[in-house]
Amino acid sequence: MTNAKLKIGIVQGSVRVGRNGDAVAKWMSDFAKKRNDAEYEIVDLADYNLPFLGSANAQPDAEAQIKAWSEKMASFDGYIFVTPEYNHAIGGALKNALDFLNPELNNKAAGFVGYGSLGGTRAHENLRLILGELQVADVRTAVTFSLMSDFENMSVFKPADYHADNANAMLDQVLAWSGALKTVR
Repeated sequence: MTNAKLKIGIVQGSVRVGRNGDAVAKWMSDFAKKRNDAEYEIVDLADYNLPFLGSANAQPDAEAQIKAWSEKMASFDGYIFVTPEYNHAIGGALKNALDFLNPELNNKAAGFVGYGSLGGTRAHENLRLILGELQVADVRTAVTFSLMSDFENMSVFKPADYHADNANAMLDQVLAWSGALKTVR
């Protein structure tokens, strides 16, 4: 393995208008970049106009959008998925986007940053099942932001300081696993 820094994609997994995920993804990116231990990049799912998988009504540039999404995700050694919790699971847009991928994610690692009434923990559990099928090793430690205590009026992001410990532990695990898995790809 070379001494090149690992590339970690911070996937903003919501496309919802007025989403809280932008602030959460930016916080995670800023936090991670201060460590100066890997190359971190936000990948905003809203930047990819993906069709519904198998839809007969796909937009004219659907193939180009799918290809751009695939190539971007393939370019990383590991991931941090930033996701809200909708109905005890990840949002449909993230699930749909993941359904377009498979070999691009194989033998890579992922960590989770969630937000919601219970910090997105049920979305994390849902994501673990999906990523397991895609041969992604997910790490134990996650960062969980509560809409009740980490957001003013459930919309202005004001995270508590104690989240830094989980963020550091999660990043340490993602980097360790991403580095190890790079040797088998």
